Amino acid sequence: MNEFKTSDEFKQGCGYEIDGTWYPRVTRIVEIKAKPALYRFYGKMSSFAEGERIKNQSAAEGTLIHETAEKIFLNQPVSIPETIEPSITALQQFMSENNIKVDPEYVEARLANHEHRYAGTIDAIAEIDEKLGVLDIKTSQEIYRDYNLQTSAYLAALKNDIKGLETRWILRIDQSRPCIFCGALLRNKGGKLQIKMQWDNPVMRACRHSWGEMKGHIELKEFPTWEEDFSAFLGAKKLWEWENADWLKHIGYLQ
Repeated sequence: MNEFKTSDEFKQGCGYEIDGTWYPRVTRIVEIKAKPALYRFYGKMSSFAEGERIKNQSAAEGTLIHETAEKIFLNQPVSIPETIEPSITALQQFMSENNIKVDPEYVEARLANHEHRYAGTIDAIAEIDEKLGVLDIKTSQEIYRDYNLQTSAYLAALKNDIKGLETRWILRIDQSRPCIFCGALLRNKGGKLQIKMQWDNPVMRACRHSWGEMKGHIELKEFPTWEEDFSAFLGAKKLWEWENADWLKHIGYLQ
């Protein structure tokens, strides 16, 4: 119970109140799972403070991309910050070329699963290749399996309310500078430069890189089956409830 000082702080930090009932938030629940990639990230830092600074700056950059993408989904006027222009330009082109249709009613929409007692906020519901599904935006350097827990929870909460909802996608938005010689990528995330390449490729490893202009990258990956991931999410939820049992009993969520 040390992270929060009051029950109100816990409720605001870990969940949403919907129709007078408080529910834990999906993103808080999935934080209970170990994240090896994050541990490796901190292990490369000179200090924990440096890791926190880079992580927080990366989160701010990701939020800016999310907010700009949402305006595009809603066909609202958008002023594109120079720092994320390559990413947003790539997104606009990708959406146009792939005829992605976003339902404005479900952009940044709050949801709740009353049966399993959790809540969340989805980025969008979209129609892609004549299939309707949950669309979740990520700005990470790759698509991690952990994201399946989050999107399965969203799909489970909405499947009975939205006719034809059948799948889910991760839409990864990123930007980097390609090497003009070998194709390696120089990525600046949170103020930290990182070279992304195939480390078993001798040409890339031996290359004295010369970096080109910043370019946006879009990756769309579908996860059509969700039941097994949702079972894992419910397992994570059970563990999260165990970890936070004192607060949850204090606010009346658990008996």
